Amino acid sequence: MTSPVESFADLGLGSALLKALADIGYETPSPIQAQCIPILLEGHDLIGMAQTGTGKTAAFALPLLEKIDVKISKPQALILTPTRELAIQVAEALQSYAHGLPGFHVLPIYGGQSYTIQLKQLSRGAHIIVGTPGRVMDHLERKTLNLDNLKTLVLDEADEMLRMGFIDDVEWILERTPAEHQTALFSATMPEQIRRVAQKYLVEPREIKIKSATATVAAIRQVYWQVSGMHKLDALTRILEVEEDFDAAIIFVRTKTATVELADKLSARGYAAAALNGDLNQQMRERVIEQLKSGALDIVIATDVAARGIDVPRVSHVVNYDIPYDTEAYVHRIGRTGRAGRNGNAILFVAPREVRMLRTIERATRQPIAPLTLPSRADVTNKRVAGFKEKVAEVLNAEGLDFFANIVAQISEEHNVGPEEVAAALCLMAQEGKPLQIAGEDPAPPRPMPADSRDARRPTSFGDRERKPRFEGGDRPRFEERGDKPRFEDKQRRPAPAGDMVRYRIDVGRDHGVQVKDIVGAIANEAGIESRFIGRIGLYDESSTVELPAGMPAEASNALKRTRVRGVPINLRPDEGRPDAGGERKFEGDRGGFKKKKFGDR
Repeated sequence: MTSPVESFADLGLGSALLKALADIGYETPSPIQAQCIPILLEGHDLIGMAQTGTGKTAAFALPLLEKIDVKISKPQALILTPTRELAIQVAEALQSYAHGLPGFHVLPIYGGQSYTIQLKQLSRGAHIIVGTPGRVMDHLERKTLNLDNLKTLVLDEADEMLRMGFIDDVEWILERTPAEHQTALFSATMPEQIRRVAQKYLVEPREIKIKSATATVAAIRQVYWQVSGMHKLDALTRILEVEEDFDAAIIFVRTKTATVELADKLSARGYAAAALNGDLNQQMRERVIEQLKSGALDIVIATDVAARGIDVPRVSHVVNYDIPYDTEAYVHRIGRTGRAGRNGNAILFVAPREVRMLRTIERATRQPIAPLTLPSRADVTNKRVAGFKEKVAEVLNAEGLDFFANIVAQISEEHNVGPEEVAAALCLMAQEGKPLQIAGEDPAPPRPMPADSRDARRPTSFGDRERKPRFEGGDRPRFEERGDKPRFEDKQRRPAPAGDMVRYRIDVGRDHGVQVKDIVGAIANEAGIESRFIGRIGLYDESSTVELPAGMPAEASNALKRTRVRGVPINLRPDEGRPDAGGERKFEGDRGGFKKKKFGDR
């Protein structure tokens, strides 16, 4: 049995990457990182079986960066992801790991983004491309993406690409890559079709299988706040003020710089706060922890590295001010509270674009994380007033108030005001720079988080958000071919979009191997139209028809005219009702069995 790897320095990574990891807060490699990084650095093909959130992005990203030649501004690595959200997330992770590599450039390419923008970025050159299968196919066909210098290909979440119907596109891309290159395939599960792809395209792959951490402390209350309409610092202070049973907190951020900045800002607002990061020597670190234990400090702002091993029973709250990179980090963070048999509280700040990680954490920990309603101005004011009253009550019970009562009487007489007005003036003076009543307005409530991570960053409709189509109670049946007429099936009926619909014709059909899910995915991806707003689709031999909401913006219409399905331009235009030249009309129903979900790519 091999001993666990204690440091990224033991994995053979260069100094620039090690420094970047230290700045981010990475200290000890996760199991998948410890096992995969050496294999990929040695140049072997790899099959990695691990759940999202186990740290697999760094497991393949760090070896890629280690082998990149920044002097060659051509794609040397291609990472395929099932959704645009994951493509962006992976690209951002690569950029953060590579901040010590001057001249490095990573480019995410995905459907829904302007071709013009992507063409300009591709022309400037990129070392790593992160893309969704459909858009990568398009650029390869247009010859705007050249893979002649490709060294490594990564398939991220391969089972998800299979589930979303992209596996044929993935194989099409694999067949057009250079003969000599390294391939890494990551998948949470290994369906037979994914296994077949691995056997066909990977050469003597090493196989790594990792189980993710799932246990959390049952006594910990877990909630999240959706970052919206207010700066995170203002939201944090509101939450800290009204949280019940607050004693002390550890607030987690990603960088050492952020610990200092946030500690300074909280101190300026009257909190006893201090930073805890890797720049502190052991003596200073122990001093901060001792102050937290004794009550001299109430809040410590820390990175993951600096907070390892902290055991302070009075820590009642853990705040994930910056969402962690993986689920293991989340489990370690919230384990700082709820200790010694006490109840704990874990609060997670989640931006809309980070909802994917929220859902991943829920799956990995097998516990739901409930939304937290941001305290209102009235809530904060009431809490401050209650605390102020308690202090006044304590003083009222003290002795020796006669001298001050005489002063109040003198002020009342000199200014011809009642004692209540004098008391009000004293209250105003006693606020000590922390007003009892906060100014400003309450932000509008955020839009509900989507239930599925692929819904993040996707517009609710392609038109005006406030005038999006709504659904009525009428459900639609699924149609299948029955001679020359469709027939009803005894299956659960599906909701139909309300409002005017326009039927369009596109130049792809059965003869091109097109399925209904391909058409729905392409339209949802390129025009930003949710699948539920796409009406009936009729498949012919050489073309198809699709119903879309009336009043489609010109931008969306133009995007669809340029869209390709299975590599064929669809040439969207209004249907004139002429029959297909190649055969009779074959209804696939409202979705052809397509489930109500969104596609990150076609």
